[in-house]
Amino acid sequence: ISICRDLPNIEVITFSVNGISDLEPLQRCQNLSELYLRKNNISSLDELFYLKALPRLRVLWLAENPCCGPDPHRYRMTVLRNLPSLQRLDNQAVTEEELSQALLDGVEITAPPARGSLENGWSEPAAGSTTSELESQLLSCSLQETQKTEEELDMKLAPRDKYSSYFPQETDCNRKKRNNVLNAILLLMKELDTEGLEVIQQAVVRRLQALQKKELQEE
Repeated sequence: ISICRDLPNIEVITFSVNGISDLEPLQRCQNLSELYLRKNNISSLDELFYLKALPRLRVLWLAENPCCGPDPHRYRMTVLRNLPSLQRLDNQAVTEEELSQALLDGVEITAPPARGSLENGWSEPAAGSTTSELESQLLSCSLQETQKTEEELDMKLAPRDKYSSYFPQETDCNRKKRNNVLNAILLLMKELDTEGLEVIQQAVVRRLQALQKKELQEE
């Protein structure tokens, strides 16, 4: 997530199932309008402090994080009190009635989180995730969620038959992991200018040529 410090113009970020616990790098993304963070390790709602500085944020998906806690009403009211410009929270439309109620039932967050503090969270911070644990989380991401990510980005991955020859023994788990990588690449490509895209194009051509050469040698 630290890469976001260098992406001030990014508009949509999808970081679901990534072991993220710190939202500080997002405060520089002033054009961010949609943020998808479900199934991460965000332990405290104090992390919302960094999102309060984003004037264009309209969609937030934070469900299935430890900070959501056992009380869904308190969680939703706290988020809406601190981010009243949201139009959708966890794939559910925000109503005017909820925004009014949030002023009464929500907890206002006025300071950044103290690392390890759970003032507005309910669960103990997750221990440092091992590589295998993160891989397990990534591989549990369903194909349906990958397709939803593509829709959110208004981008489509190439049809599978376009590249299936390069992955003859690909398993479902490997395919899901690869789709996550492809989605991340597509997201970052939106930040590149013409010169940057030309560099990417040249690298892709060289990589394809190398794979095709390898395939011919194996045949």
